[in-house]
Amino acid sequence: MKAISLWQPWASLMAHGFKKIETRHWKTNYRGPLLIHAAKRKMDLIHDEAVCDFEDADINWMDLPFGALLCQVNLYDVVLIKSPYTGREGDHGDFSLGRYAWFTKDLQIFDNPIPFKGKQSLFDVPNEVIQ
Repeated sequence: MKAISLWQPWASLMAHGFKKIETRHWKTNYRGPLLIHAAKRKMDLIHDEAVCDFEDADINWMDLPFGALLCQVNLYDVVLIKSPYTGREGDHGDFSLGRYAWFTKDLQIFDNPIPFKGKQSLFDVPNEVIQ
């Protein structure tokens, strides 16, 4: 199954349903099931908007998982960003003109994070890892 790594807190924002659009500087023709992986690398900067969402959901952002698969979504569309994006999702991605918005739906969160080594770009995860 295809997977993509996101830095925290964005990976957990997706796993908890606050984020449904991932933004990238590249597009993909892939559509279908997509695993969301929380990268192992920790960022020095936490965005206030992301922290507010976690506080609203009573999630401790200091305890977010790293280096693990968190959920599965369905990647159903990838669109070139041609105009500024407004709305709450805009706080959870780089919606600069010329980037791509990856639209997801059908969130299936895992009961527990599944430790796994991520990679850049889309990468494959053997089916037995998530079963």
